[in-house]
Amino acid sequence: MGDVLIVVGALALLVVAAYRGHSVILMAPLAALLAVLCTAPDAVPAVGTGLYMDKLAAFAKSYFPVFLLGAVFGRLIAVSGVAEALVGALITLFGASRAMLSIVAVCALLTYGGVSLFVVVFAVQPFAAGLFRRADIPRRLIPGTVVLGAFSFTMDALPGTPQIQNLIPTTFFGTDAWAAPWLGTCGAVVIATSGLAYLEWRRRQAQRRGEGYGEDPSAAAEPLTALRPMHPLVALLPLLVVGVTNKLLTTAIPHWYGAVHEVHLAGLAQPLAVAVQPVTALWAVEGALLFGILTIVALAWRTVAPGGAESIKPAVAGALLATMNTASEYGFGAVIAALPGFVAIRNALQGIHDPLTSVAVSVATLSGVTGSASGGLSIALAALAERFLAAAHAAGIPPEVLHRVAAMASGGMDTLPHNGAVITLLAVCGLTHRQAYRDIFAITCIKTAAVGVVILIYQCTGLV
Repeated sequence: MGDVLIVVGALALLVVAAYRGHSVILMAPLAALLAVLCTAPDAVPAVGTGLYMDKLAAFAKSYFPVFLLGAVFGRLIAVSGVAEALVGALITLFGASRAMLSIVAVCALLTYGGVSLFVVVFAVQPFAAGLFRRADIPRRLIPGTVVLGAFSFTMDALPGTPQIQNLIPTTFFGTDAWAAPWLGTCGAVVIATSGLAYLEWRRRQAQRRGEGYGEDPSAAAEPLTALRPMHPLVALLPLLVVGVTNKLLTTAIPHWYGAVHEVHLAGLAQPLAVAVQPVTALWAVEGALLFGILTIVALAWRTVAPGGAESIKPAVAGALLATMNTASEYGFGAVIAALPGFVAIRNALQGIHDPLTSVAVSVATLSGVTGSASGGLSIALAALAERFLAAAHAAGIPPEVLHRVAAMASGGMDTLPHNGAVITLLAVCGLTHRQAYRDIFAITCIKTAAVGVVILIYQCTGLV
């Protein structure tokens, strides 16, 4: 019991520190090493420079290119007028009074089109503030609305989404980003409808109390009269290019490169051999984002060219911050996973006999511990993927169903207060955890419950 309390204490420390606004990049290693100190004091230096840094570096090595390209793509989406055109079209379609639906829709379009979650926060927040102010909806509801649109069903439920949480399972289960399309779509519908119903209920509550938009000290709440004149159908093209190219490359890369691709360069003593299957999804998304970037440049060259270098710098900085936040939490989770307390928790989770319930609970628990969907998912699958596959095979469950359940479970309890994206979102909105986290947590609970709904649908219908 004492070992388990050490793990819980480390998590509580990280959550409280994040709730109070401290940097996760700093607090994650401190909390992890404090847990090691309480367990095996002589292991602190080796764990800090070895296990923690190895896992941090491994995560950055694998996923930094996706974060970087996604950030550049998102920045160009913002400065080219694409985001403005999409928001303007949604205002026309839904009306200014349906501000929450409009913001959820534009966040969903951007994330499903390949824009990094962190970048969506920066790109959408100014327009969300303008819409909410016009409709006199409390601005404390903006974070919950963005979380529903960007951090939920388009992150890991909808088939084909290029977000990292949908790519990680491909390397463990031998699947692709389009795994279990019908189950994923059902889950997305449950999350979107339930989330919108909750947000509307919260809006009506505030309206009955006479609560309006409130004071906004930030300058980010710019009016919506500055939208650039780009046709919405043209603005959709870069997103369509990313989605279609991702699908085509996912199919084509294994045929082009085979099972193992060897690179012979004069300066290498030995050929560089790469196993293609584990990196197919990553290569496909990276290629798709490159094509998306080129599409934006071609469509809006006169807009993006004058300040090109300067406008890209914030994207690079944002990609580094996003990568380090997530990698730090990944390293924290890896250290916690090595402790006796975690082993006790893992052994308890292994007592769950149903494969789908086991993978959902395991991934959700680790994502909550690490405060990172991608970090928790990576750790859980690295430790337990073979057992999950064996149990699923024995039960006749396709790997595609494991993929979808694992991906969706990662996006459940990950958004606890110490989550890097949550911290970034609140900072950009100029709000604190006390003001706005309640609604983020409600969406988190809805997302977690939707995983159970997806498992039930599969067990009742066999739908994949």
